[in-house]
Amino acid sequence: MSMPAAELERLLFQRDLHILFQPIVNTTLGAELGFEALVRGPEGSGLHDAYTLFTAAQENGQLLRLEMLCRELAIQQFVLLGLPGKLFLNISPMALLDRHHHSGQTIRLLEQYGLDSRRVVIELSERYPMQDISLLTLATRHYASMGLQIAMDDLGTGYSGLKLWSELRPDYVKIDRHFVAGVHQDRIKREFVRFILGIAQRIGCQVIAEGVETAAEYDTLKGLGIGLLQGYYLGRPEASPPCLSTALLQPSRRRKLLSLNPRYAEPA
Repeated sequence: MSMPAAELERLLFQRDLHILFQPIVNTTLGAELGFEALVRGPEGSGLHDAYTLFTAAQENGQLLRLEMLCRELAIQQFVLLGLPGKLFLNISPMALLDRHHHSGQTIRLLEQYGLDSRRVVIELSERYPMQDISLLTLATRHYASMGLQIAMDDLGTGYSGLKLWSELRPDYVKIDRHFVAGVHQDRIKREFVRFILGIAQRIGCQVIAEGVETAAEYDTLKGLGIGLLQGYYLGRPEASPPCLSTALLQPSRRRKLLSLNPRYAEPA
């Protein structure tokens, strides 16, 4: 067994993964829509980075096993922390379509940890090539029939994005960081954002802009009409993230909260 394979087997057996949560903020309400769960391998390990971790799992036939462990740990930690809003769970299409994937596993985990399925969003990435859209559509509709919502991640990173969007009909679509970075200085990027937002409004899909890192990007996206934002400017991934409801206790967080919604200002 190769070194990466042995390390992967060890961390899966010992459940040695770390779950981080990054807020997705509804800037209109000044509150979290929810949190995206992100995974990291052991600190100092060659599998610490999520991309390396999942690549190793795919190459060693352990992708589904890793996905299910991540799913369980994310649900468990989300409930234990008592985080508000929705839990966004990243799931790769390859794992969904794995022949060993048994229907109902996610619902059983939600029941086990006492999390309402209506608070869970299954997030699918366009970064993974998908040859069989019909099977993926069936899988996502199955999740929807159980009360879970669907988000399509990384819109704009692949060639099939609009086709996949029309087939999956997700509840949320995330605009890739590429179109967010420097959007205040790039007319073409702003036109792309307007285009996506226009389609979404017509079909009843909500748009989330991810990778917001500066005040200028934040102001521009809000000005374009996008109220759901995610990125370092609003909060970094943390194992135990502070919530906007408790941010008033922290001066730096309070200033950011006031920038999102002035109604939180203290009375004179």
